Amino acid sequence: MNPTPATASTKDSDEARKTLPAVDLRSDTVTRPTPEMRRAMAEAEVGDDVYADDPTVNRLQARAAEIFGREAAIYVPSGSMGNLVAMLCHTRPGNEVIFEERGHSCLFEMASVSAIAGCMPRTKFVDDGILTWDVIEPLLRVKTVYYRAQTALIVLENTHNMAGGTVYPQHVSDDICDHAHDVGVPVHLDGARIFNASVALGRPVEQLTRKFDSVMFCLSKGLGAPIGSMLVGSREFIDAARIKRKLLGGGMRQAGVLAAAGLIALEKSPARLHIDHENARFLAERLNELPGVSVDLKKVQTNIVFFDVAGTGRNAVEIAAELGKRNVLCGATGPTAIRMLTHCDVDRAGIERALSVLRSILSAA
Repeated sequence: MNPTPATASTKDSDEARKTLPAVDLRSDTVTRPTPEMRRAMAEAEVGDDVYADDPTVNRLQARAAEIFGREAAIYVPSGSMGNLVAMLCHTRPGNEVIFEERGHSCLFEMASVSAIAGCMPRTKFVDDGILTWDVIEPLLRVKTVYYRAQTALIVLENTHNMAGGTVYPQHVSDDICDHAHDVGVPVHLDGARIFNASVALGRPVEQLTRKFDSVMFCLSKGLGAPIGSMLVGSREFIDAARIKRKLLGGGMRQAGVLAAAGLIALEKSPARLHIDHENARFLAERLNELPGVSVDLKKVQTNIVFFDVAGTGRNAVEIAAELGKRNVLCGATGPTAIRMLTHCDVDRAGIERALSVLRSILSAA
């Protein structure tokens, strides 16, 4: 029996969707190395980084330290390891560490602050994710009675992932660092997407991060490298970080094969991040026009977009699953919340296709 025209049309549409490349908006970690990165990786001069004699890793570390105006830097396999290494250097078991409640290094790094560093998180929820000194000060336990855990570290996240990619104004982070240093508490920056913050504010990363005691930033998020993050700080701090990295199994051998891609990402990718921000704003504004969908546009400051689907009467997990079946990938972050991230492997046409698919799903409900 021959299919009816409607059935044939549906089958043709399904097949067409399968052949289209995925619009992957799950994260900016899903990017592929560029041809230039692949060539650099294939041709990289290497050594043994545990012996500190991999020339490509050494160039990457020197360049990262230079860009951030620091004495030294160290290459680590992941941002999670970079944050943990910093916490191990700044604290000792039994201390407290202050985070915004949804901070990545508090919520999404396997509780390593407690499980490995042996510290207790002290957290505070702030709607836009941006802590201020008046919020932090009541959480401090400094030079208090001996049987109370002492605050050893404050961790800020810029941009703040789960608050929607919001950016710390420099005067706010500077003020936190100044007050913290007055009471003898160091401040670490989880700057996984600090270059996005730099582009959003129009200020160099060296200026934005100058008062932090240590900074971690990712090469493998918006900058598009296949793997790796950097930790920057004083020479003394990085010497200690090298020991902690080894303790965690992060000492790598011929890592120049990876560092070569990181060098290209560090030098070239920040100049194109504004495109991701423009695409995120376009996406957010168009999402806000869909029936039952809402976006807090004031939080869309960089490349992260959260939108609420409560008004559709549909569950976010179900909608994300339907999008996935049609080759648009994203993630539900709550019963009615969905997150999408723009990056170098999704252009404006991909954003428009994602919007078209979502519009179709919602209109069929």
